[in-house]
Amino acid sequence: MSGTAASRRVLGIETSCDETSAAVLEGAGEDVVVRSLVILSQDVHRVFGGVVPEIASRAHLAAIVPVVRRALDDAGMRPPDLDAVAVTHAPGLVGALLVGMSFGKALAHGVGIPVLGVHHMEGHLFATTLEHPAAVPPFTALLVSGGHTLLLDVEAWGRYRLLGRTRDDAAGEAFDKAAKLLGLPYPGGPHLERLARDGDPTRYRFSRPMLFRNQRPGDADYFDVSFSGLKTAVLHAVRAARSPEDPGGPLPDDVRAAIARGFQDALVETLVEKTARAAVLHDRPRVILGGGVAGNRTLVEAMRRRLPDRDVFAPSPRLATDNAAMIARAGFFHLERGAYDSLALNAYASLPIPGLLSS
Repeated sequence: MSGTAASRRVLGIETSCDETSAAVLEGAGEDVVVRSLVILSQDVHRVFGGVVPEIASRAHLAAIVPVVRRALDDAGMRPPDLDAVAVTHAPGLVGALLVGMSFGKALAHGVGIPVLGVHHMEGHLFATTLEHPAAVPPFTALLVSGGHTLLLDVEAWGRYRLLGRTRDDAAGEAFDKAAKLLGLPYPGGPHLERLARDGDPTRYRFSRPMLFRNQRPGDADYFDVSFSGLKTAVLHAVRAARSPEDPGGPLPDDVRAAIARGFQDALVETLVEKTARAAVLHDRPRVILGGGVAGNRTLVEAMRRRLPDRDVFAPSPRLATDNAAMIARAGFFHLERGAYDSLALNAYASLPIPGLLSS
């Protein structure tokens, strides 16, 4: 290996959905720095209002070589300078995952260095540490993205307890669907948050899904969330607000903003209260947010107001979205434990996060 025991270099590759990303990280232990990060987003999916898997896979095929080359150039490195390649292998769109994983395995084999398969959601757990060195275990983690909503108790890296999850739509998926009902572009989360800023908070108050005062620890729904009903409530509100003479016409701007505000308030309050329950019950001094929805400033600020006696950390938008830096950072953890993968490493659409402990 080219690096020393004290400092290593890892190339990260992320292609689980519609971002082709590569990054180079260098360091050891908790002292790891980003030497380069390249993220190429596939804007073509906006035409379809969602990610088309076949188009995503073909776009990754076209982009993977120049994206990795750019990441290495930005870091001032060549493949022989690397100590390992970390690549997302689950969960995600299988065709998209296979592009990055196959490239990563081939590069690692050609250079003669280990390949490290990384779970996408474990990558999100590590993302915040790249900007906030104090964001280390033990902590409560809320991972919220377009495809996942997970509430975890993290007692140490690699030792996780799954406390709650969504029973239907993920938080990011709910944002996108509500935004589409309001006529907003894809991806809808950032557009809906901006629209909600001008909304009347009293005009639409939607029920807080699966959030009841009589819930107690041990109840099946104490930590779980559900957003399909909230999405349906938005649909009914949109239909009711339209003119009978023009049922397919646009909504007045103030109505759209008020519905957006009501939706976001309900979703954010639900996520915040569920996370607060976990942090208090397990007496964790820190709360870590990860995933694309962690870029929602309304969520972050509400979490900090709800938990003033705890440190709440959230990544910047660049590290909240799917990116290879978080994959490389998780790869560092596995590399230092000697947890290498073979060339038989495969891609999986769905896979539990590694290191799960029994409750």
